[in-house]
Amino acid sequence: MSQLLKSISYIFHPLLMPLLGVVFYFSKTPRFIPNQVIKAKLFSVIILTVILPILLYYLLKTLNKVDSFYLETTNERKLPLLLNCIIVALVLYRVLPQNEIQELYFFFIGVLISTITCFALAIIKFKASIHLIAASGFFMFAIALAIHFKININGTIALMFIILGGIATSRLHLKAHTPVELIVGFFVGFLPQLILLNYWL
Repeated sequence: MSQLLKSISYIFHPLLMPLLGVVFYFSKTPRFIPNQVIKAKLFSVIILTVILPILLYYLLKTLNKVDSFYLETTNERKLPLLLNCIIVALVLYRVLPQNEIQELYFFFIGVLISTITCFALAIIKFKASIHLIAASGFFMFAIALAIHFKININGTIALMFIILGGIATSRLHLKAHTPVELIVGFFVGFLPQLILLNYWL
């Protein structure tokens, strides 16, 4: 059981959630989008939101700026979160501008707001759960897409409830967070996506 809970933290790592949101959008949208456009967007998002942060992490580790991939202290979190804000802003500017795919543009605006909020909390020495920030943000975005496109994703919603519960249990079991840090993390990810519905739904 301990190994299972530990593996959940790896499988549902926060770096993968923005990419999951993009993949989910392209798999559910009824709009015609050329395959070459989809491939180009996915490739760009993978490079910027997954590969680049991993490379930056190893650079920071080499420079002794971080000790763990999970950024266990608030001091470790500050620089990676700041760099991630810049990366998300770059995605918004170069890959998913508002005039192309509005839903994904506002999804990443929500990701940016959540990341800035998490950075601000780290400055005041509060360690919100980045795992739950990322997962709850995707969860709200998936619900919004279901409403927007009038599609049934009850199975996805049920699965996401299980995943969110698994992530929270995993982080508690590993003593990575307190219950308050998990609850705050959930709302830091969930609320920006909910508020931004006013602009695109």
